[in-house]
Amino acid sequence: MLTIRLQRVGKKNFATYRLIISEKARDTQGRILENLGDFNPHKEDGFVVKADRIKYWLGQGAQTSDTVHNLFLSKGIITAAPKKKAVYISKKRAAKLAEKKKANEPKAAPASAEAPAGEPAA
Repeated sequence: MLTIRLQRVGKKNFATYRLIISEKARDTQGRILENLGDFNPHKEDGFVVKADRIKYWLGQGAQTSDTVHNLFLSKGIITAAPKKKAVYISKKRAAKLAEKKKANEPKAAPASAEAPAGEPAA
């Protein structure tokens, strides 16, 4: 299966990325089919892509990584799909988050304990 994903390039502590298409099982530093553009997260206008080639490969059945999919949505290259969650949360971590959320929910005070608003408390 072909995948459009990011290949990290650039200096240490100053990453820039290439948008590449390659086999999903291959390493991003290995053989690529085509370079589809560049992404520099440090610049405001650092996303330079070949939109026509991206649409061609998507039409041929290529998939995108979650991060690339979200980048394409934000830049308007694709519009039909919702944003994907790019972070994996394990079942153990999800259970801890649910437990924490449950503990932080405010508890409703019982209605019988409060005095009516019109009558003073004795």
